[in-house]
Amino acid sequence: MKKKLKSKFNYILLILITIIVLYFSLKDNFEVTINEFKNINFIWFSLGIIFIIIYWLFRTLSIHSFITTVKKDFTFFHSFKLMMTTVFFDGVTPFSSGGQPFQVYYLKKHGVPIVKGTNIAIQNFIVYQVALVLIGLVAIISNFIFHIFPANSVLKGLVLLGFIINLAVTVGLFLIAFLKKFNKFVCRTVIGLLYKIKVIKNKQETIEKFNKYVYEFNLGAKQLIKNRKLLINGLIYNIMALLCYYIIPIIILFSMGDFSSINLFYTIVTSAYVMLIGSFVPIPGGSGGLEYGYIAFFGSFIQGGKLTASMLLWRFTTYYLGIIVGAVVMNIKEKRK
Repeated sequence: MKKKLKSKFNYILLILITIIVLYFSLKDNFEVTINEFKNINFIWFSLGIIFIIIYWLFRTLSIHSFITTVKKDFTFFHSFKLMMTTVFFDGVTPFSSGGQPFQVYYLKKHGVPIVKGTNIAIQNFIVYQVALVLIGLVAIISNFIFHIFPANSVLKGLVLLGFIINLAVTVGLFLIAFLKKFNKFVCRTVIGLLYKIKVIKNKQETIEKFNKYVYEFNLGAKQLIKNRKLLINGLIYNIMALLCYYIIPIIILFSMGDFSSINLFYTIVTSAYVMLIGSFVPIPGGSGGLEYGYIAFFGSFIQGGKLTASMLLWRFTTYYLGIIVGAVVMNIKEKRK
């Protein structure tokens, strides 16, 4: 009952945030923005959709490579269905927290034990997170060298915060995986503190759950480090996926007849900055944060109705389309042997 209420709350929150974003995006440039939509070249816009599909396929290749080390007869179609359903659950839950539990459930349903399914989800998350941080680091260094964006202390602070959070998550993953002293510190200090301030009701039960999670995480991380080919392939797949994702804004601008406002390299750097801001927004799909990031950073190259229209088309292509396709794919019935 609680899960259903939480799920309904997430959907309602997503709809409300979408309405609010649309209102503030269109209230000042409604007519100009609508005119931009009317003049869209659908061949170029279709190319943007093709690139998000390629993004999904690269993400599928990543998780498929991990799954087939455990279950060799697992088909690419099932991996694609798993990835698209993950996109759906990540899109409708805060901090994209719904995808990984579903991965474990789906894999168990198809004959992969929970421990191995958890390891697959962990390994796939690690390589994605490392790829995200690496591209983010390159983007920050590029901006430092080429001064792509005007000096803005607020935006600079948000980007730095986003990068630090993503880096901390990545470092934290490896600390949990390989340092027993760090895990003991978490058990003794953090869980103890949360118990004292009554955030945690059952201290011992929480410690046992944490130790079980650490064991599974440790197993998955060690397997990933040992299999260097799998690690490198996973990183390549996720870097290629993110690059395809980051290229989409310039394709959308091409569809609007704008071929000169921004180049490909600046588009990738700017998209990476937008993702760094949106990644720590605790709302389904990073809604609000990603739109703000897009307007703030791409606003250095385009303005007015064109900026608003391109942002809305970008959000539809990279976010709402994934939720729609994920919902459809999730409901495709599978043939039982």
